[in-house]
Amino acid sequence: MNKIEHIGIAVKSIEKSNTLFASLFGEAHYKIEEVASEGVKTSFFKTGPNKIELLEATNPDSPIAKFIEKKGEGIHHIAFAVDDIESEIKRLKNEGFTVLNEVPKKGADNKLVAFLHPKTTNGVLIELCQDIKE
Repeated sequence: MNKIEHIGIAVKSIEKSNTLFASLFGEAHYKIEEVASEGVKTSFFKTGPNKIELLEATNPDSPIAKFIEKKGEGIHHIAFAVDDIESEIKRLKNEGFTVLNEVPKKGADNKLVAFLHPKTTNGVLIELCQDIKE
């Protein structure tokens, strides 16, 4: 794992949260994107070298809707940049972590992603991110 790629925050309203975080960071979001396969709309902010991803559910059965229903708005996951997501998935499985999706899938912000189950990471949902090479 190279670095923290971003922190994901589950929100009820991208529109309201974009206003809030733009005020907080002194700068507007740089991208809004929908990931239909995950039932989520995302909005990205940069502050210095850091990125924040806001996540709004687009349907009531999505993982974000369920998260907000259970825990409320707040930090949903921490994402780490990796160079080779498939090798990292194998390494982490061998270390005993539960990988939620063993085949990486296309996520937001031009990334391949995979997640580790929070039961094996002290309650924190971990996302692995690899840039999609075009």
